[in-house]
Amino acid sequence: MDQPDIRELPTRDGYDLWSSLYDTDGNPLILLETPEVEGTLGPVTGRSVLDLGCGTGRHALRLAAGGARVTGVDFSPGMLARARAKPGAERVDWIVHDLAAKLPFEDGRFDLVLSALVLDHVRDVDSFFREAARVCRRGGRIVFTVMHPALMLRGVQARFTDPATGGRIHPESVPNQISDYVMGAMRAGLRFSRMSEHALTEDHAKANQRAARHVGWPMLMVMILEHG
Repeated sequence: MDQPDIRELPTRDGYDLWSSLYDTDGNPLILLETPEVEGTLGPVTGRSVLDLGCGTGRHALRLAAGGARVTGVDFSPGMLARARAKPGAERVDWIVHDLAAKLPFEDGRFDLVLSALVLDHVRDVDSFFREAARVCRRGGRIVFTVMHPALMLRGVQARFTDPATGGRIHPESVPNQISDYVMGAMRAGLRFSRMSEHALTEDHAKANQRAARHVGWPMLMVMILEHG
């Protein structure tokens, strides 16, 4: 079988292109990650929440509907345009910002900081954790999810098929390791409440054809951190 054409794009350009089909792409990582985040965050009514790398708003909109005061940050105008066009988008404060730069918020502003499936595109992990810790109030929580580094050992990274060409697009990713994330969080002064690793199951494969080739292999890592 012929191998598909593969083109690597800068992360922002890749996600701008991906935005038109991100919500309907059938990404098995989303299938695995979404219920983990929903089960972890619990009730959010009245809480101030920062969603770092909010994309098309899949978490931010649900949290706002649950009564949270949500700020969604992303550097992809294409992804944010999709988020802003969805029902309930008026409840979220959407901000275009590159997460490689200092966050435009005062210290301790948020009760909860969420960053979902972003860290594998972050080169300076230490700075990212420090900024997340800075804007989270003392006693607040920080929740990170990321594609498991083990997948990169299989040559797997964030990717999608360009509907215009049929070629495969790889938004630029960074081969961070588990130790990079753990030490980055610890150097930022954060305390681990829980860390877990998750694999796709046969049930996932029945629901999603793309999941079949990854059954049993670590695909997702979740870190729940406490500040102070």
